[in-house]
Amino acid sequence: MVFDLLVIGTAITLGPMHNSAFILLLSSQRGVRKGLAFLLSWLANLVVVIACVLLLTGGEPPARHSAPSTAAACVKLAIGVGLVLYGAHRRRRPPLPHGPPRWTARLDRASLATAAALAWLLQPWALVGAGAATVVAADLSSLADWLALIGYCLLATLGLIVMEMYTVRAPAVAGARLNALRTWLEQNQSQLIVTLSLIVGLWLTATGIYGLVA
Repeated sequence: MVFDLLVIGTAITLGPMHNSAFILLLSSQRGVRKGLAFLLSWLANLVVVIACVLLLTGGEPPARHSAPSTAAACVKLAIGVGLVLYGAHRRRRPPLPHGPPRWTARLDRASLATAAALAWLLQPWALVGAGAATVVAADLSSLADWLALIGYCLLATLGLIVMEMYTVRAPAVAGARLNALRTWLEQNQSQLIVTLSLIVGLWLTATGIYGLVA
């Protein structure tokens, strides 16, 4: 479970779309507050998903080859295959023009509530779903599993935390460097999505198959 969460959490935090939107929020009016609203909402989303899974499992990992463990493996397999197919499709598709989507121009006038809602909209739900399927194996009587769940949430939010703290500590320098990062993300967005989709998709496919046959 731990390594699966490490892979999924890393892929979530490296996603280019939410990072680009977050940088735009930070550079807008009241950017630090909007960034904090986005960050907290993003983290709350992950916590809520994990809490729902643990409520369903009772905090005890299901027996191997039981209905819950088989369902979790099937979910991981389905998401993995879907990510691989999506990555292959994006790889063959002609590259799109660089630049942010038109809706990002409205972020300067976004409210704190809008910034918080945007975090839920930009969550990579396929990866969050894979994380939820992995959390099915968590044992709340184990301190190691508690640390793994906390580490997963923090890892999936790490990029946002670093950018928020950087902006608070050195706003002038951070603004220039984060805008340069946003430009790079926009220019390489397609390649990043393809790479993350294929790597995580293949990993989830392999772990899903292993969970079904082992």
